[in-house]
Amino acid sequence: TTVRLAPNDTLLYVSCMPDDEQYDDFRLLENELKTLRTADRRRYRLLSLPSPKPIYFDGERLPATYANFLVVNGAVIVPIYDQPDSDSEAMRVIGEAFPDREIVGIDATVIIRQHGSIHCMTMQIY
Repeated sequence: TTVRLAPNDTLLYVSCMPDDEQYDDFRLLENELKTLRTADRRRYRLLSLPSPKPIYFDGERLPATYANFLVVNGAVIVPIYDQPDSDSEAMRVIGEAFPDREIVGIDATVIIRQHGSIHCMTMQIY
């Protein structure tokens, strides 16, 4: 499960459905996030991102997540997975976290085969 920072003491975290094999881990993380406080002891604003339905390639479940977004000047680039309902919900939630930026969905169905997505592929290599 992944958590991302956003402006205004906001944390975006990945949720999942009760029938997902990762559900128990998700519930533990969600409960832990509720206990966190900012430096001035305020609760964080928690926004739950949906999880795309599992995506498989060559029999292996790929790590598809909307939390692999990339913040750039004036926009947030969001990976989408050809799943209209969860794609649009993820873009809506990310837009709530970044109201002053354009939210741009980019098809990541091929990129995810490399076990990463938009944010991962922009990281430096050492």
